[in-house]
Amino acid sequence: MPRSLGLRQVMMMMVCWWSLVSGAARPKPESPHLDTLDFGFVPAVVYDTHAYYEPGAVDVLFHIVHAFLYTVQPNPFPADLIVKIVQQDMNGIKAKALQKPENIVLMLQAMYYEIGFILLAALGVMFVLLMPLVGLLFCLCRCCENCGGEMHQRHRKNADCQRGFYTLSLITSSVFITMGVLVAYTGSHNITSQIKSTKRLISSNIKDLKSMASYTPAQIEYLTAQYTPAKNKVLSNIHNIGPLLGEQIHNQLDRDVMPALDNVLRMAAAMRDTKEALENVSTSLETLQEATRKLQSSLRSERSSLSNTLNDPACRSRNATHRCDNIRASLDQLAVSANFSGLQDVRPQLENLETVMETDLSDIVQKGYSALNDTSRIVSEQTQGIVAKVKALLDKSGAEISNFINMFPVESALENFTRFLTEVEKDIEEFYPKINQYDFYRWIGCVVLCCMVVLILAFNLFGLMCGICGHDKNSTPTTRGCLSNTGGNLLMVGVGFSFMFSWVLMGVVVTTFVTGGNVEKLVCEPLASRQLFKIIDAPYIVHPGKKNVLPGMLFQNPNINLTIGSLYNDCYENNGIYSALQLENQFHFIQFINTTVNNHDLAEIFEGVNVDLEGIILLAEEGKDNLINFANAGLGEINYESYLSEVNKGVTVVDLLSFANELEAEADHLPRGALGNALKGHASSIRQIHKEQVLPMEQAMSTLSQSIRLLQTTVDDLPSKVTNVLNAIDAAEYLIANNASHVVKKETDKYTNNLMGYLKRYVTWVQLSLMVEVAQCKPISNIIDSLEIVGCSFIVDSVNTFWFGLGGCCLFLIPSIIMSIKLAKFYRRMDTEDVFDDGTENWS
Repeated sequence: MPRSLGLRQVMMMMVCWWSLVSGAARPKPESPHLDTLDFGFVPAVVYDTHAYYEPGAVDVLFHIVHAFLYTVQPNPFPADLIVKIVQQDMNGIKAKALQKPENIVLMLQAMYYEIGFILLAALGVMFVLLMPLVGLLFCLCRCCENCGGEMHQRHRKNADCQRGFYTLSLITSSVFITMGVLVAYTGSHNITSQIKSTKRLISSNIKDLKSMASYTPAQIEYLTAQYTPAKNKVLSNIHNIGPLLGEQIHNQLDRDVMPALDNVLRMAAAMRDTKEALENVSTSLETLQEATRKLQSSLRSERSSLSNTLNDPACRSRNATHRCDNIRASLDQLAVSANFSGLQDVRPQLENLETVMETDLSDIVQKGYSALNDTSRIVSEQTQGIVAKVKALLDKSGAEISNFINMFPVESALENFTRFLTEVEKDIEEFYPKINQYDFYRWIGCVVLCCMVVLILAFNLFGLMCGICGHDKNSTPTTRGCLSNTGGNLLMVGVGFSFMFSWVLMGVVVTTFVTGGNVEKLVCEPLASRQLFKIIDAPYIVHPGKKNVLPGMLFQNPNINLTIGSLYNDCYENNGIYSALQLENQFHFIQFINTTVNNHDLAEIFEGVNVDLEGIILLAEEGKDNLINFANAGLGEINYESYLSEVNKGVTVVDLLSFANELEAEADHLPRGALGNALKGHASSIRQIHKEQVLPMEQAMSTLSQSIRLLQTTVDDLPSKVTNVLNAIDAAEYLIANNASHVVKKETDKYTNNLMGYLKRYVTWVQLSLMVEVAQCKPISNIIDSLEIVGCSFIVDSVNTFWFGLGGCCLFLIPSIIMSIKLAKFYRRMDTEDVFDDGTENWS
């Protein structure tokens, strides 16, 4: 990058390539059945700069100075006042101050805010002006042997107390002056000691800017590369449009169509059950008719045989007559009860049903099921041309994204920006020796100022030491020793240097106090609380026609709602530069990606999808005829009541087992003999007939009863049932033929929304990544924080600490001067002295 390239050009190049990766917000997809898309993580960069400063022990001094400045200036930061003053025409204020009351008000408000600084500065100026004048007058006065210049000491009874008080006061003031010198030197030395930290901060910030620039191309490339998974997901769904879309259409039709087919299938099962029941009825009827004839013959033979047995002479005895008559009277009960020979034959109905079932209704229904389940294949066949169109559309969108990115010289701009940072870093490194040199000069100046105070302290210290060590209570003022006299002279030399240096020191203090104090209150404190941004970002602060400063500088569009404060906040949160600079207002990339990726042509392609399901036949005509023939098979002509009537009668008039038991019981009451044994033999024969003939007939009758009842239930309102089944089939076929287009349109829209949902997910991910992860601008906020640390913590706080300590020295020089003058009278050798008549003297 050329050396003449300005900051504005650099920022514009950064804006160009950072704007390439914006995204668009989208609503949530309508369909909840979207598969998961994993776009991974954008390559991240870790910044090294930690814009934080811990002063250590010197922080105590900083807090003391801040507390003093708060006492001097307790008013809150006057952001509104500063904005008003800046927006005024300063030349107009000076020239027409008296003609503009509002200007006078602003000036008064500014003076009121600065009243603390003004008063202290005025006192300092008075100190600077009066101290040399007072020193000159004091010198002239002493030359005239006044102001303590007379070398004659008056006799005082409390001279020792005065000398002690003056000594203690001078020591106390010297201690405070020493503390002030140490504080001033500490503040000065802190600037020098922090130069290395400043170098590290600058190097770290530049390194972070380079890292941001070097990682951004990879991040942009990653964002664009993730379009491929979204595109492949869409193409995968397009290739499986038959199973996906067809299954959805099938599920929608299934709710109305499947019940009709299920009813037909149940009717086919009813046909099979009916045929089986008719076969059981026919077989059971034949069996019962034949068995009835055999049973009648067996019972007739048994009655005849039993009747002959009862004609035995033994039955005419007195004990057997009655019992034989009872047995003879019950012989008529040995007869068949049910008459199956008169029941209707069901062979005609069975033959009709066999004719009906020559057509396999179940197979026809299964074909209907297969036709409905074949929806996926129908959809696949009728949408074959869509795959190529969608693929071409997606490839076109990907190419447009690549072309749009290639329109901007991203790599060259980044190389220029990196080269610019390298040159800036090189220039700063070349300037470091000068910084060290200037700092050395500053340090020498501060040391010289401190040495002025140290020189005064040295004369005070040596003066006190010599005066105290050389003092002799027994000597008179005119006979004081050389050491004591030297101590007094040194104190007066310290006074002279105090007058010579104090006004210079105070001049430095006033200058640095006014400058450093106002910088702290008007720059550093509002910068730490971010109130300074309110002034910089105030609308129309620079020009009445330019609302915001930053967008006016970067984009020549001051109406964009972009401020330095918002930029700092976004970068402090480590958001992307696209979000921080609101680059969408300039490049409209969100709109571009919405119109490119979320292409409505995809919906238009599916608008033309027309899946024709009219070829689906649920039930062929032969199946419908089969149902009709089933209803007309004559099942309703069977006299079910006559069957049930005969079945309910039972096989025999009397229960043969009971009859045999009673017969055997009667035989037991007869006298032992041939008659009893014969009756027991008949009982055994009757039991044999029940076992061999009655029981099979009862089983056949049970089968006949179940079959008849099943037939009666099936035949009950059979024509109406068949009619309902046929109507349901007709309604389902009508739905497929006439209303399926609505279902197809509805499911196609859902399917299209699913496809577009994958693309919208990509757009949302791009936008979120762009706002948060791409080109994270933490280095920009770190630069501002580093400037605050260097300018305020390293320099301003140290300068304020310096003038605070030096100002304390100047203030305590006043009592030091007074105490030194007073104390020197007690140590210097006088020319004359007081003489007393009584010959006693008391000097101190």
